[in-house]
Order: sequence, then C-alpha cells, then structure tokens
Amino acid sequence: MPVRIVVRESESSDGRARRSQRSRHAIVSALFELIGAGDPQPTAQRVAERAGVGLRSVFRHFADVESLYAELNEHVQAAALPLLRDPPDSGTLEQRALEVVKHRSAFFEAISPYKRAGDIARHRSLFLQRQQARVVRELRERLLRALPELDRAPEPVVEALDAALSLEIWERLRREQKLSRERAAEAMRVVALALLAAVTRARSRAR
Repeated sequence: MPVRIVVRESESSDGRARRSQRSRHAIVSALFELIGAGDPQPTAQRVAERAGVGLRSVFRHFADVESLYAELNEHVQAAALPLLRDPPDSGTLEQRALEVVKHRSAFFEAISPYKRAGDIARHRSLFLQRQQARVVRELRERLLRALPELDRAPEPVVEALDAALSLEIWERLRREQKLSRERAAEAMRVVALALLAAVTRARSRAR
C-alpha cells in the first residue's frame, strides 16, 4: 500500500519562507559584490547571475527596495566600520589628527563604491537620505572625541576641518583629481595639519 505523505500548510509555508530568505540574502550579497567591484548600478540580470537565482526572484525582492538598501547597508557596515577606529587618547593634537586621517582614508576607500551607488539613488530613497545624515553626524562626533581641543577652537576652523576630512572630499581627491590612495591621504594630512595650526595659534593667544 503506498504511503501518503501529508505536508502541513505551516511546514510548507516555513519552507517557502526559508527559501525566500536565502534568495534575498544571495541577492543582497551579489549586490554588495558587484557594487564593490565597481558597478554602481548592476542590472537585475547581473544580480541574478551572481546570486544564482531566477530573474523573477530579483524583481520580486527589488520591489521592496528600501529594506533591500537597509540590508545592503548592514553588509557595508560589517565590512567597513572596523576600519574606522578612534585614535589613542595619548599623543599630541597633530599626532592624533594624523591617526584620524589614517583610519578615515582606509574607511573611505572601503565604502566609496557604495557611496557612489547611493548618490545615484538617494533622491528617491528616504532610507539612503537618513543614512547619509547619520554617517555625516557620526564622523563629526568621532572627530570631536578624537580631538577634544576642537571644543575651544574657532568655529570656522572646526567646520573647515570637518569638511576637509569628509568622504565627499576623499571622493573628489580620488575620482575628480585622480590621486592615488596614498596621495589622497597625504593631501588630507596637509590640510588637517594646516587647520590645526590655526587651533594651536588660537590657544596660544588665549593664554
């Protein structure tokens, strides 16, 4: 007598959910890899081929684009945030500033492909707009923690230093001015030390 296998609806639904989650994870990983390799707008076909899923699956998951951006952002943060370390508490103002530039240059280089991809889509994505604001705010807070002397520095100098050590300036140096990573970092060091010289002069006059 043949054995009849009965699949309960909950088990069937669970299986579909797991398969859908695996497909989504593969799609996000494929996006992460393709963008990181220099393609800021990979086609659905390329994503499907890299992910090993059907084209219809890509279109289905792309319909929920905001959560897709959020998951991609998690991949980027996991890969890049460990590079953005605060400098040690000891050392002169200039030494700590050079450590900031060192860590930021590594961080910026890692996330630049995703920044370029985000720039293309940001005008139509509330998540990407908020994420950009969070990154700018986090970098400023880290700068002030690393260089507490800035609390007593002239405001224009603080604002100029915050801008000079930004991802946007790094992109300008690397993309538009076509500097190597080493020369871009050197340019940032020069600007940072020049601005901090103004901080040192202001502190000397205040004594």
